[in-house]
Amino acid sequence: MPGGRLTQQERQQIALGLGDGLAYAEIARRLDRPTSTVTREVMRNGGPTGYRSDLAHRATERRARRRSPSSSRGPQSAPQPHGRDAEAVREYEEMFTTVMMASGLPKMMARVLSCLYTTDAGSLTASELVQRLQVSPASISKAIAFLESQDLVRRERDERRRERYVVDDDLWHQSTVASAQALVQVVEVARQGVGVLGRGSPAAVRLENIARYLDFVAEEFARAAERAREILYTAPKETQDGGAGSG
Repeated sequence: MPGGRLTQQERQQIALGLGDGLAYAEIARRLDRPTSTVTREVMRNGGPTGYRSDLAHRATERRARRRSPSSSRGPQSAPQPHGRDAEAVREYEEMFTTVMMASGLPKMMARVLSCLYTTDAGSLTASELVQRLQVSPASISKAIAFLESQDLVRRERDERRRERYVVDDDLWHQSTVASAQALVQVVEVARQGVGVLGRGSPAAVRLENIARYLDFVAEEFARAAERAREILYTAPKETQDGGAGSG
C-alpha cells in the first residue's frame, strides 16, 4: 500500500469519484489507499459536496510551507502520552474539527471542542486553550459561551479555583435531548402555521406534513437517547476484560 502524501492526480481521482457518487471505501480501493486517508482528505477540504482537487492540493502545499522547524516545536508537538504519534494526533484533530463544522458548528467552536475531546483529562483552562490553539482569549471566551449554550461544554472550578471547561459523557446525552426538544419547538410552530394559512391549503398541508414527520422523529430520537444512555457509562468490553484498558 503506497504511503506518503496524496498526489495532485490522486486528488483529481478523488474528486471524480465523489462526482460519481462513490463511497470513500471504493475511492480508496481504486487508489490503493486506506479509507481513512480519503475520508480525512475530503473532510478537511470542503466535505463531499465542496471538495475541489486543485484547491485541496494548494491548501496542502500551504500547510506544508507553514510547518517550519520552529513551529514544529510548539505545544501541539510536545511529547505525547501513551506513545501517540504527534503528527497523527494533529491530523486527527483537524479532521474532527472539519466534521464538526460540517455538522453546523462554526470553525472556532469546532476547534475548541476537538481540542477538549482529544485531551485525556477532558478539560482545559482558558489559558491552556489559548496556548494550544494559538488564538486570543476573547476567541476562546466566545467559543465556550456558544458551546455551553448548546450543552456541549460545562464549566467547573478545580482545586486552584481556576475555571475549567469540561466535556464528559453526559454532555452528549444532554445535547441529544436538547436537539429533540428543539425539534418539538419546530413542530409547534409548523402547526401554528396550519391555522394561520388555512387548513387544507397547499401551504398548510406542507406544514402539517412537516409537523407530523418531525413529531415522529423527535419522539423516536428522545426514546433512542434514553435507551442508549447506559452505553455512555459502560466501559468497552476490552477494558472490562483487562485488554485495551490495562497497562
